[in-house]
Parts: sequence; structure tokens; C-alpha cells
Amino acid sequence: MTQSTSPEQAPSALPEAEPEVTRLGHLFSWQSITFVVLSVLGLFGGLAYIFGFTWNGQRLLEGEYYWVFIGLFSAAAFIALPARRGQKKVPFYDVIAAIVVIAISFYFATNAWDMVQAGWSNLYLGVAVWLLMMELARRSGGIPFLLVVVILGLYPLVADYMPGLLMGIPYQFEYMIEAHVFRAEGMMGITTKIVAEIILGFLVFAGVLLATGAGGFFIDLANASFGRYRGGPAKVAVVASGFMGSLSGSVFSNIAGTGSITIPTMKKVGYPNHYAGAIEACASMGGAVMPPVMGAIAFVMAITIGVDYATVMIAAILPSLLFYFGLLLQVDAYAARTGMKGLPREQLPSARSVLKRGWPYLSVMVFLIWGLLYMRWEYYTPWYACLLMIGLSFLQKDTRLTPRRMFDALRQIGVLVTQTAAIILPIAFVVSALTITGVTGSVTSGLVSLGGDNLYLILLFGVLACFIMGMAGLAIVAYIFLAVTLAPAIIEVGGLNTIAVHFFIVYYAMLSAITPPVGAAAFLAGTIAGAPPMRTSVTAMRLGVVIYFIPLFFLFQPALVLQGDLTPLLYVLPSIVVGIMMISGGLEGWMLGAGKVPHLLRLPLLAVGFAFSFPGFWTTIISGALAVLLIGWVWKENRANPLLN
Repeated sequence: MTQSTSPEQAPSALPEAEPEVTRLGHLFSWQSITFVVLSVLGLFGGLAYIFGFTWNGQRLLEGEYYWVFIGLFSAAAFIALPARRGQKKVPFYDVIAAIVVIAISFYFATNAWDMVQAGWSNLYLGVAVWLLMMELARRSGGIPFLLVVVILGLYPLVADYMPGLLMGIPYQFEYMIEAHVFRAEGMMGITTKIVAEIILGFLVFAGVLLATGAGGFFIDLANASFGRYRGGPAKVAVVASGFMGSLSGSVFSNIAGTGSITIPTMKKVGYPNHYAGAIEACASMGGAVMPPVMGAIAFVMAITIGVDYATVMIAAILPSLLFYFGLLLQVDAYAARTGMKGLPREQLPSARSVLKRGWPYLSVMVFLIWGLLYMRWEYYTPWYACLLMIGLSFLQKDTRLTPRRMFDALRQIGVLVTQTAAIILPIAFVVSALTITGVTGSVTSGLVSLGGDNLYLILLFGVLACFIMGMAGLAIVAYIFLAVTLAPAIIEVGGLNTIAVHFFIVYYAMLSAITPPVGAAAFLAGTIAGAPPMRTSVTAMRLGVVIYFIPLFFLFQPALVLQGDLTPLLYVLPSIVVGIMMISGGLEGWMLGAGKVPHLLRLPLLAVGFAFSFPGFWTTIISGALAVLLIGWVWKENRANPLLN
């Protein structure tokens, strides 16, 4: 990142994060070849089903395809994902598990028609699949995720013993397994549809981009744009990680990938270890709600609400931009306060050479957005974008997909799909448990009663529930549960915009990624940076401050998610921008355009900035007057005492 890049040089490549999370070994090891074969078969099945290809005049049924997908990518997961940390070789029991899961899944695929039409099931094989999925949950999400899936998945067995609003319709074990494994409430429903149909193309698209050098291009482009400014490497990390996080939708793989480049560079120019890790954690987390792709949770939201993906993508634009604006402001403020300089121009790539080399990536991104927003191709769009990217890659020697690069691309795609499937497929048991017991309705009514029909109390309970559930497992688990329990309660009492309410839940469910005591994303980034995990998490919490309050703002002003009357944006948006500037100044001790903030004024600046940001008429008027006084005071102090600067 500190080296100049000429058009003749190969594009910078992201160091693969695979060795950290898989045990595939070198590119042509036996396990790597087996993994790629399984992945390719799974992708061919996906193409055949999604595009309606036929064989002897027949096309795959939904159930047939789902079981083929589950079998192939679950087997791939048992080959790729280690059973314990540091395991490099594939033991015989994982090979057996891979064979068993394929055999059972393909057997189920042959009975898919009877499964739908006549209620066909097999208890013993269903239990085997359930246990295999539990093991995948452990390997992909760790013990906390496994506990969430097991506890919530087994809830139907004790639903009638639960107190108050948690009471539901009980199920015997065999009927619970039947619903979990064989019915639309479980593995034959929404969760498998998400990974096997809706986001499959986007994962393939991300893999193709990475294989053709897009990761290095985005880092070089950010370097050329921001590298020469104060704190340049940190701004590069924010922009590059935001782009790549949006494309991959994975917070942790993005930290492991881009973070291994950006974190050492930030440390090199003077950012403390914990600060560099916190910046990368925040930037990668924001990518999950940054258009155009975002993470799997955005597709779940679209299906849950019943709108097309383009609506969700458009709604996410302003909140994500405000989040990154606040992050960049704090990065800049720290650099200004500590006297950091940008990198010398000779150490940075030329913007012209970067754009000359990377125009295919930009063209494909424009095509993707056009397909999603204008053509409304939905989840067909990334498949078309993949074809375009592969075609454009042959126009340049450095990006051309040679046989070796193509094999590597297929492996990267397989890793993305396998990791995603291993996380999302077990969530089917959570969804099934909540659905068949009817607990969602009782939780909704219980929250309304608990809050005494007071919207603010319900929101407070909702924020706590989002955080606790996000802390216990993955954000997508928290969203699925709260979307069917908390969201109806908020909408019922407050009459608030549906999309704003669902985004409110998504944002607060994501907070556990950087917030103590869990802060998994911050902990990972801290490990890469060589910093204390808890200190990194606390710093990330401060840097990502916008994400803590912006959901409340668009909840009460849906224009911020581009819903309803957009006229309020004329005054709400400027006040939020200025408010974020004041909040950043109060937190970092330096305000853009005014200079260093005296210690005495930092807390008042923070409080007034928050009040000025809040989309309320009187709060804006009163705090606006105070904002003028405070900013004027800071500006005057810096002019009167140049040593502050």
C-alpha cells in the first residue's frame, strides 16, 4: 500500500484470509480439489434451478434443488472448516461426515415431491441431518452461536412450560424434527432460499471480483484518493473496507482480508495498535449495510417485509453514508490533533494509472447498480455481472482469468458460499421453532403490555433485546427473531414506517460486533493489530458512535431511509451532518473547520451535537443556537491561541 503502482504492474492482491478459517492447504491439495469439485457441482445446480434449465424436459423442483445444495455445500464445509482451532489436516471422521450428509441429502432429494405433497419424512435420518447442522453451526459460528441455535431450536419441547409471553404451543420431539428438517417452516423454507437462491449470485460475484484483483484495486484507488491527506492510511482503510465489506457482506472475512493490509499501514504512520484495529472493525461492520450489495441480512429483510431488494438498497443509502461520514471525521480529527501527515506522493499510486487499470471493476459496479435499480433483475443481476466481469478480465493481462486463476476463483467462491451456508442453514431451526410454537405473537403482545403502550419504553426494551440477541449469536439470528416479535409491537404502538423499524432492528442487532463484552469484530481486528481486544472494542464503540444513535433518527424521521415525504431532508440532513461534526469534535478533541477543542468544551459539544442531530423542531432550534455559540467559542479559542492548533 505504500508502493507506487504502475499500469504494467499486477494489481495489488488481497492476502487470502482462507488459511485463518479453512484447512484447504495449497491450491492443488487433495482437499482443495475435492472442495472445488463439490462447490462447482453446487454452483451448477444453482444455475440450473435459478435459470430454469431442463434435463430431459424436466427442471429441478425446489425441494430437489434445496437438498442437493444442502448436501454438496455441507460436505464442502466438513472438508474446509476445521473441527478445532489450528487443525490443518482433514481427519477421517470429517470425510465420513461429508459422505453421510451427501448421501442423506440426495436421498431426500429423490423424495422431495412426496415430501411436499404427502408429508413424507424420516425421523432417524432427520435427526442425523439436525446433528450434522449443529456441528456446522459450531464450526462456523463458534460455541455461542451453537448454543443459540440449540436452545431456541429445542424450544418447542418446553414451550408450554415457559412463563408469560414466552409460552407457546408444545411439540413432541419427532414432530419438531419433522418441522425443522422437512417442512417449509424449517430447512425447506426461507433460510435455505436465502443462501441457495437469493444471495448465491452475489457470493459468486464477490469471488470473481476478488479473483480478478478487485480488492487490490479498491485499496489502490482509496490510496490514490486519500493517501496524501493527513491520516491517509486510516481513510484508505475506511473507504476500501467499506467497499469490500459491501461486496462480500462478511464482516469477519473482510477484516481478515483488507485488515491484514490496512492495519499495519495505519500503525506505520502513527496510529496506535488499538486505534488501527478499531478503525478496521468499524469500517468492515458498516459494509454489511452499505449498498449496493450489503450482507445476507438485507435480503432477509426484503423477504420479511415483502418488498423488492432495490427498495431496501435505496433505503440504506443515507444511514450508511452518515455512518462512514462520522467515522472519517473522527479519523481525520485524530490525525489533526496528533499532527499526522499524509504519505508522500511518490509512495502513492497514480490515480490515472489506477483508473486505467481498474475501469473494468467500476464498469461492472455501475452495471450491477443499473441491473438492481433500473432493470429490477433482483438476484439474477450478479450472475449477469459475473459474465461481464469475466469477459472484461480478458482485456488486460493482469486480470485475465487463466486456468490457475479460474481454479483459484472457484475456490474463493466456494469458501464464501460454504461459510455463508454453514452459518445460515442452521438458523432454519430457530425460524421453525419460533413459527410452529406461535411464540412470536405472544412476545409481540407481551412487549406491548410490558411497555404499557408507551412507545419509548418498548423501544428501550427493543434496543436491549437487539443487543442481547446480537451478543448471543449472529446479527441475522437476532433480526429474524425480532423482525417477527419486536417490529410488529413498535409498528402497532407507534404507527411508524415499516422499513425504518426493520432497519432500526438491523442496526442495533449489529452493534454487538464492536460493543463490549463480546465485540467479536473488534476482537478479531485487535488480534491482527496486536492490541488488547477489550481496548480495541471500546475504541471501536467510540469511533462507530453514529451507528448507536442514527437508528433512532430514521425511526422518527423516515425520510432518512428515503420513505414518505422527502421534504424534511432539506433541514434534517444538514442538521445531522453538523451534529455529527460536533459529536466527532467532542469525542476526538478536534473539530473540522474550527480546530482543537478545549477539554472544558468537549462534553457540551458532544451533548449539543446529539440534540442538534435529533430530527425534532424545537430540539433543532434550541440546540442550533447553542451550537453556534459553542462552535464560535472553539473557533475564537483557536484564533486567540495558535498553540492549540
